[in-house]
Amino acid sequence: MWLKLRDILSKIYIHIKREFPTFIATSFGCFVVAFGIMALTIPYKFPDSGVSGIAVLSNYAFSISPAWVVGFTNAALLLWGLKELPKRFIVWTIYSVSLLTVLLKFFENIPHPDLNEMLLVAILAGVVKGLGGGLVIRSGSSLGGTDILMVAMRRRYGIEVGKFTFYINLFILSASIPLVGLEGALYGLVSIFCNGLVMDNVLRSFDKRRQVFVISSIPEIVSDFVMKELHRGVTLLNGEGGYTKEPRKIIFCLLTPRQSVELKRFLALNDPEAFMVISDATEVVGKGFKSWHHHI
Repeated sequence: MWLKLRDILSKIYIHIKREFPTFIATSFGCFVVAFGIMALTIPYKFPDSGVSGIAVLSNYAFSISPAWVVGFTNAALLLWGLKELPKRFIVWTIYSVSLLTVLLKFFENIPHPDLNEMLLVAILAGVVKGLGGGLVIRSGSSLGGTDILMVAMRRRYGIEVGKFTFYINLFILSASIPLVGLEGALYGLVSIFCNGLVMDNVLRSFDKRRQVFVISSIPEIVSDFVMKELHRGVTLLNGEGGYTKEPRKIIFCLLTPRQSVELKRFLALNDPEAFMVISDATEVVGKGFKSWHHHI
């Protein structure tokens, strides 16, 4: 009995340890997004996108707290897509949406910065919300809304719904014009654009890697340098010179930007005749890089 209890406690500890970084990133991301909505969007009457966009418009039109709209709308979306959504995604989305709802309510009376330059505020709002949203999504969690819609529609019907979310956001922006005016809607468009731009950059910056191919006359020495000095794995591919027809070993590896510079310097000193190709890898999943458990 004690052995079973110890095994259970050990598994719980391992699971908590594995998910703790997700908890920290998700919590901080929700905090930043809630601040961006309540301190930099609503006080300046900017529209927003997705479910938060509907919540913001409801506040402008009917003075409804954004917390209730975000909470109830995401709850309905979760119930609709429950069967298609991965278990981990469901658990963390419930936590994110719940925390965001509480924080939106908590920040209702927060003092907001008194800025007169509306374009600056729109950009700042987009940057802040993009940073928070990027942290949440990178952790494997979600702020709900169109994320739930996209995952459920992809699994249920096998289609990508990116263009539908674009039309949804376009409709929200159009509906905001009678409430905030054309100028306010345009500022909102700038904010949404900055939001997406920053979010994409946050996601890329954390997983930024270089995909490197090297053709060298000393492949074993180069491979040893990568494995022993840079502490990265290599894959040796069999190739053939198109002109000479001689067999060649092609070294393939994934490095950080700094490590790719170190490898370049090593080749310059030890094999200046080597051929090296470096390109950006958008995302790398596997041992030594991003864990697969974020996708379960």
